Amino acid sequence: MTKTRLTREEALAFHMEPTPGKFEITATVPMATQRDLSLAYSPGVAVPCEEIAAAPETAYDYTNKGNLVAVISNGTAVLGLGNLGALASKPVMEGKSVLFKRFADVNSIDIELDTEDPEAFINAVRLMGPTFGGINLEDIKAPECFIIEQRLKEVMDIPVFHDDQHGTAVICAAGLINALHISGKKIEDVRIVLNGAGAAGIACLELLKSMGAKHDNCIMCDTKGVIYQGRTDGMNQWKSAHAARTDLRTLEEAMRGADVFLGVSAKGAVTEAMVASMAPDPVIFAMANPDPEITPEEAHAVRPDAIVATGRSDYPNQVNNVLGFPYLFRGALDIHARAINDEMKIACAEALAELAREDVPDEVAMAYGKNLSFGRDYIIPTPFDPRLIFRIPPAVARAGMKTGAARRPIIDMEAYEASLKGRMDPTANILRGIHARARANQARMIFAEGDDPRVLRAAVSYQRSGLGKALIVGRDYDVKAKLEAAGMGDAFSELEVFNAANTPHLEPYKEFLYQRLQRKGFDRHDIHRLAARDRHVFSALMLAHGHGDGLVTGATRKAAHVMELINHVFDADAAHGAAGITALLHKGRIVLIADTLVHEWPDENDLATIAQRAADVARDLGLEPRVAFVSFSTFGYPRSERAEKMHRAPKVLEARGVDFEFEGEMTVDVALNPKAQAVYPFQRLTGPANILVVPARHSASISVKLMQEMAGATVIGPILSGVDQSIQICSTNSTANDILNMAMLAACKVG
Repeated sequence: MTKTRLTREEALAFHMEPTPGKFEITATVPMATQRDLSLAYSPGVAVPCEEIAAAPETAYDYTNKGNLVAVISNGTAVLGLGNLGALASKPVMEGKSVLFKRFADVNSIDIELDTEDPEAFINAVRLMGPTFGGINLEDIKAPECFIIEQRLKEVMDIPVFHDDQHGTAVICAAGLINALHISGKKIEDVRIVLNGAGAAGIACLELLKSMGAKHDNCIMCDTKGVIYQGRTDGMNQWKSAHAARTDLRTLEEAMRGADVFLGVSAKGAVTEAMVASMAPDPVIFAMANPDPEITPEEAHAVRPDAIVATGRSDYPNQVNNVLGFPYLFRGALDIHARAINDEMKIACAEALAELAREDVPDEVAMAYGKNLSFGRDYIIPTPFDPRLIFRIPPAVARAGMKTGAARRPIIDMEAYEASLKGRMDPTANILRGIHARARANQARMIFAEGDDPRVLRAAVSYQRSGLGKALIVGRDYDVKAKLEAAGMGDAFSELEVFNAANTPHLEPYKEFLYQRLQRKGFDRHDIHRLAARDRHVFSALMLAHGHGDGLVTGATRKAAHVMELINHVFDADAAHGAAGITALLHKGRIVLIADTLVHEWPDENDLATIAQRAADVARDLGLEPRVAFVSFSTFGYPRSERAEKMHRAPKVLEARGVDFEFEGEMTVDVALNPKAQAVYPFQRLTGPANILVVPARHSASISVKLMQEMAGATVIGPILSGVDQSIQICSTNSTANDILNMAMLAACKVG
């Protein structure tokens, strides 16, 4: 599989642009008028203060406590980087906070405590307890992490969870449930060897023992060998708790006949000989990061019957903590839990295991570019399975309620599951799916404007992200200079640069163009000037002759001008049914606006074609199309000849017998708001529209730019649809990331 390469410059730019850091705070209440401010602060705020003073549990009703988790670290064990200190750990903790939001809609804030004294750390966190609904401890070195977590659990009445310990343990347990299911073994019978007696390793064994693994069947090893009863060298109270009655002394001895190996240690700690000595159908979880104790290839070379998991995303069966902590906290917060106990962790593991045994949804298979089904290479769900949000938290919540950890039990579990489905942002899965499909397609992408630093950064990202080959149209010396100025000079040797001066194909390109344009007033001199000097035309000719698979352009010239140039090579105009579809992503919703690029003033037949093009794009994005023809009138009122074509366009679609929902004409609120739709019980849409077909290009442009500037919507497009080849045209204000997104759309042949 192609490996992703991230440069230091990309990583730093990602954290610095558009603003430093990875999240911001936004208000959830209006703050516009004096009355708003009086309610939000003084004097109105006094009322909930008095309520909470009288009944502390109402803090969950009147404040954000019930959906707020603190991610807290002192930076003593940052990723695999060691003790970098509190301040240097902040990017990681911010990252953890955005993962909480992305995967489970949990609000989170990072807190870095500048102390290595466990007592000072414990006291600081304890004193912040009233603020939060839960505490996620992160990147604290052992053994201090054990002391800190245990004490905080004792003194705080909200969940305290050290993810480096228990997050890994939960996902490991989920995978092991299914691995043993496949191999026909029972947890109480298997011999388990663990290498790595740190926070994660100890938590893994503790959880497996609470699930039925027998103490003396579990052999824990560290750098000095087996941890056995009577050993004194390099011991502490947490290791001693797992010391086994055994004569085994080395990892190699322990591995002979073992059913399960769990590794949270170091690259290369396990040899092929050790794997060969294991029992039939061995289970190997080599979870060291970034490189496993033994690779799946090495393990399978000596034991084809092995079931192997790692911590890496480029191998099957990734043990990824993001499958656990967001959903554990989601379930715990929603019952106002006092703690996250073992029963809740086991419920999470069992729910994950059960999910992996079920059929995998089409959108997951599409996102990963392959069909996934339960078996040796799929024992753990993927992090982007959309069912996680409504399957795992209810299981956690039920366990919390059953064990008395819930302050406020959930009465209607069906309604709770439905509310969880509504929490997730569908746009994230759509973008993930596009990325995965582009990666699978490995398209040769032509970037037409190689003199623009944004385009070059996007091209380098495209290639280094393993999406395919980036083909740059420009002059070698200019591309090299601009890459060096952007701090990416080393990328020049990786890219292919093309221009008319060095291509052997210029003559066939010119002959092709002459055949297309000779009856449109172009002589051979005009043709030479177009093909040899205009990069948009040259790039389109490359694409037309199969010298690339897709084309991205438009970052340096206005879209209308670029379309005019591309039409010299392709039939990408209104007469041939082309259309531009812009995707607006805002607050978890995605709406397509059409036509934003091609048709100046479409008639009803054009509008019907635009709707069909938009429906094609919607399906390419994984959406089931619901089209609304929008106007300032709804179903004939108020009457206006300007709205007539919007009234007639649905009838054209009816005559064409299309296979998607459509309705109109209607105002935008009726199209998007179920309550407004309910006033018209005869209308045919089964939910809010996700495609708005507007009367003309000017209204499309106004709508998109207004949403972008006033609402902060993310804009993708316009996506060119209805052209034989895969061409995408960026806007002139595109960022490098916007251009990369358009390249991925072109690679997926969206539209």
